[in-house]
Amino acid sequence: MPKDDKSAGGGRLCRYALNGAAIEAAQAAGGLYLVATPIGNLGDISLRALELLAGADVIACEDTRVTRKLTERYGIATPLTSYHEHNAAEARPKLLARLAAGQAVALVSDAGTPLISDPGYRLVRAACEAGHPVTTLPGASATLAALSVAGLPTDRFFFEGFLPPKQAGRKKRIAELAAIPATLVLFESGPRLSAALADLANGLGPRAAAICRELTKLHEETRRGSLDELAHDYAEGRETRGEIVIVVAPPADEDANADDVDDLLRQALARVSVKDAVGEVALATGRPRREVYQRALELTKESDDGAA
Repeated sequence: MPKDDKSAGGGRLCRYALNGAAIEAAQAAGGLYLVATPIGNLGDISLRALELLAGADVIACEDTRVTRKLTERYGIATPLTSYHEHNAAEARPKLLARLAAGQAVALVSDAGTPLISDPGYRLVRAACEAGHPVTTLPGASATLAALSVAGLPTDRFFFEGFLPPKQAGRKKRIAELAAIPATLVLFESGPRLSAALADLANGLGPRAAAICRELTKLHEETRRGSLDELAHDYAEGRETRGEIVIVVAPPADEDANADDVDDLLRQALARVSVKDAVGEVALATGRPRREVYQRALELTKESDDGAA
């Protein structure tokens, strides 16, 4: 239905399509809406997001060609306008003028949650300062998707985004990240992945890590191992095409002494296999997996000798 169709009450009717059915959505109230969109699989969109995108007056997006794939998939006819880091200074006043006129502006990124590695926060700040309502519609996020599937500690994490592209800057930044007592989440491009992993391995040591590639897409892949192992694998030519998130375990807990490791290993070995026990304790203590594995073998041998 065209965007200027009217409801019985005189308001504009908007629609989106879901499973072949046309669904009506009321025009959204004026304000700025931060709408999370899929990071790959177009099915990862909330019903609330569809209704808002259909009911907004305009959708501000990084690349209209990317967002149009989503709106066409769901039969949404809301106009699209470009808003990204290269045109933000020119486009922002126009969006603020729409807000001042009482319009509903939906802000989306090419994929995932807006404001993560994009310039949206300046628009949010300006809208707040002008007194306009700002509402979030949460959903997909590559950062949280990778963190949840990596198998690394999630109680505390630090989102770094992209490391500097040049090696000197990258090494300097990695050195600054080394002491942060949290799991690290980084973005990286395929062509730079091997070099970045080599620098991470040299700067952070053999920490546990995961490479999450093409999350939610057809060729989704998560590879886990120590940084040095992963650096070797990708130097040998592992597939690097697509969107990539690197997740790195926090630094070793210096307070976890040998007795602590032994106690944790004994408890774990009573429940699970050596491999699983090593994984649990390495993650819990931040100790290198090879060190924990060697100690697990020694404890298993001591137990076997005692039983004999």
